[in-house]
Amino acid sequence: EVQLQASGGGLAQAGGSLRLSCAASGFSFDDHAIAWFHQAPGKGREGVACISNLDGFTTYSNPVKGRFTITSGRTKNTADLQMNSLKPEDTAVYYCNLVQTARVYWGQGTQVTVSS
Repeated sequence: EVQLQASGGGLAQAGGSLRLSCAASGFSFDDHAIAWFHQAPGKGREGVACISNLDGFTTYSNPVKGRFTITSGRTKNTADLQMNSLKPEDTAVYYCNLVQTARVYWGQGTQVTVSS
């Protein structure tokens, strides 16, 4: 059973930083990617960043480019999201997911709140 754990959320001031971590387990395939999405109150989930397990290729949404960095974690099948220069509009529940071909697995989110 695929399991995903997101952690590291909390309260930060504008201009501050947070580091989120995602741990995936319960699968054996190497062809996958780990992505971070967020969902602000009253809005749908939006992609934030993604990293491929095969080649390390990363993608980012425009609002976070230059501020957020997704990296492979120190442990296998983990990924971190370093969030710098946080803005109040970054406030949302952040979810990590596992993407493999046509399948997408979701875990529980972690709340990020940025105060002005």
